[in-house]
Amino acid sequence: MAKTKPGKKDLDSYTIKGTNKVVRVGDTVLMRPSDSDKPPYVAKIEKIEADHRNNVKVRVRWYYRPEESIGGRRQFHGAKELFLSDHYDVQSAHTIEGTCTVHTFKNYTKLENVGSDDYFCRFEYKAATGGFTPDRVAVYCKCEMPYNPDDLMVQCEECKDWFHPSCMNMTIEQAKKLDNFLCSDCSSENDPKRANSYHASPEPKVESKRRKR
Repeated sequence: MAKTKPGKKDLDSYTIKGTNKVVRVGDTVLMRPSDSDKPPYVAKIEKIEADHRNNVKVRVRWYYRPEESIGGRRQFHGAKELFLSDHYDVQSAHTIEGTCTVHTFKNYTKLENVGSDDYFCRFEYKAATGGFTPDRVAVYCKCEMPYNPDDLMVQCEECKDWFHPSCMNMTIEQAKKLDNFLCSDCSSENDPKRANSYHASPEPKVESKRRKR
């Protein structure tokens, strides 16, 4: 008669191998990639469990970097931007290298100093289709692109829209010295503003409302 294998047990926490750092369900971690030339993978821990031999595994929900998504990295994607995917996996806990923080987009833009383990997420991502939630985001400037927190922008005193210095024929140094700024439309009082938003998924389309930050 075959013996029944002992079941798995859920754990509240796991101490990262070789460190005194403890991770728990809900934490965001850095996981060692199979290719040492690649940056660590980022994942959210959904479950921690051990088998009868005390082998610890974690169920994770992966974050994707823009270059790993369908459509790839685009101009408005920040250097520390991640997408929370619908891709789940079970991995050995030994592949966890460390912890990191994935901020909301709003909180990330308020950081005075961005550390090496600070990231941000403003989209959820469907790995199979390349779709994003939300599917549309506000756009700014004459170039009508979503906000990239890595790029300096200046705000028009009149219309309150935000602009890239390069789109306003200014250098970054000139923009930093401004006490106040009027965009070309407001200073000339010419054409009414165009109103658009940006389609986050591949093959962007335009719709007819601009949302302000």
